[in-house]
Amino acid sequence: MTITSTELQEKGSAAKEAATQLRRLSTEVKNRALRNIAEGLLAKEAAVLAANQEDCDAGKGAGLSDALLDRLLLNHERLAAMAADVLQVAQLPDPIGEVIDMRTLPNGLQVGRRRVPIGVIGAIYESRPNVTVDIASLCLKSGNACILRGGKEAVNSNRALAWLVQEAITAAGAPAHAVQLIEDTDRALVAQMLKMRDVIDLLIPRGGADLIRHVADNATMPVVTGGIGVCHTYIDASADVEMAVNVAYNAKCRRPTICNALDTLLVHQDVSAAFLPAIGRRWADAGVEMRCDDRALRTLNAAEIAGLRAVAAREDDFGKEFLALVAAVRVVDSSAEAIGHIERYGSGHSEAIVTRDYASAQRFLDDVDAAAVYVNASTQFTDGAQFGLGAEVGISTQKMHARGPMGLRELTSYKWIILGDGQTRP
Repeated sequence: MTITSTELQEKGSAAKEAATQLRRLSTEVKNRALRNIAEGLLAKEAAVLAANQEDCDAGKGAGLSDALLDRLLLNHERLAAMAADVLQVAQLPDPIGEVIDMRTLPNGLQVGRRRVPIGVIGAIYESRPNVTVDIASLCLKSGNACILRGGKEAVNSNRALAWLVQEAITAAGAPAHAVQLIEDTDRALVAQMLKMRDVIDLLIPRGGADLIRHVADNATMPVVTGGIGVCHTYIDASADVEMAVNVAYNAKCRRPTICNALDTLLVHQDVSAAFLPAIGRRWADAGVEMRCDDRALRTLNAAEIAGLRAVAAREDDFGKEFLALVAAVRVVDSSAEAIGHIERYGSGHSEAIVTRDYASAQRFLDDVDAAAVYVNASTQFTDGAQFGLGAEVGISTQKMHARGPMGLRELTSYKWIILGDGQTRP
């Protein structure tokens, strides 16, 4: 099916109309729709997985990287996790109508702010079909309509999921056109979406650096950018070595293809002799390639670790998002040097320190400028569901209007409400 420019505009108009209806929708109806979506993901698993298999087969034939294929893949466990996330969104408080900062002025006026939906959210994303459900669910609960444009590599998966969502929300009494999927993969439609500021109130790109840069540079409406994660874990001089190994292993190996995975390991000189061989052995078993500076490479080679994959790093290995079982490794002489390295090479996503020193931990929290900063924990926790948000529409690495995982509240704006008793301004 080919969508013409006129048809895209019609989808936009339908989404805008739905946004007006969603603004007035009760929490009960929204939660019923979300429960229907969760039930549908499990009840229609066979159809969704069959559609996803078509995409995976086509992706392999097209030579997609292992990282992209992993992001594309759906299975029973991932569908069950998606359903659980949707149910968690249903259980969260409805942000719409919440009154914040209400106060009484000296003249008797009561002034405050009330949360309201943003309106129509546009999303342009690649590979990950779970994004279709995440964004649709969060937009529904926060009273926003959405226009979704996934990548061609996931077109069958996205279509199956969007139909499931539309059927579920219609059965609950919500407008089906609140969720619009652009099925046509013609890139010209992306260019048109970027110009639809009369319809789309906020645009969220999720994908590679080129996509995000293109959207940010060409969109005529506000854009939330992020998702590119060059993530560091710094092992401080006082770190507990066993804890540090477990944290670094998880941050790299749990899922190496996601944006919050460790890319660069920074190790204080004072703990490098104990820590580097220990992590080298764990990473060797997992098949991680370590791209090391001179000091790290000497220490690792001297340890004579079976199966070790350690090579000399090039300068461009620092500041690279690998999305694979590859990590850059550097030995530093101080926490200040580690923080300076992160400031130079980080992307503002997720950064971690492993330390037993309170002052070092606080300095790291204070001085590292990122959306999520960790002490003694894996960066793989940077995720809307893990942060208790139910899911996320994206991870913002900018500072306005949202930062980090974006959940329900990040999909709202506010209006000022002023309650008087006949006051007039002198």
